[in-house]
Amino acid sequence: MIELSEQAGGVRLPVKVVPRASRDRVVGELKGALKVTVAAAPEAGAANRAVCRVVAEALDVRPQQVRVDSGHAAPRKVLRIEGLSVSEVRRRLGL
Repeated sequence: MIELSEQAGGVRLPVKVVPRASRDRVVGELKGALKVTVAAAPEAGAANRAVCRVVAEALDVRPQQVRVDSGHAAPRKVLRIEGLSVSEVRRRLGL
């Protein structure tokens, strides 16, 4: 199960990012994190921007509401989702 936590008006969401994939998509759960594949390479923040965009689309929120909170240079990251509750994030992602 993915461990989501609520902090100061946002939800922290652990993700496992696979850059240079064939397409951008939310794959599902992997070892306690949401697995997201992106076509972008992990250079100059391109993969980070792509994963935020993909997760924002999956949650039906503006891209500005999703940002990398920690793990900027690592495949395992924590995203911060603003404006949603833990239960709403779970519902929208089907978790």
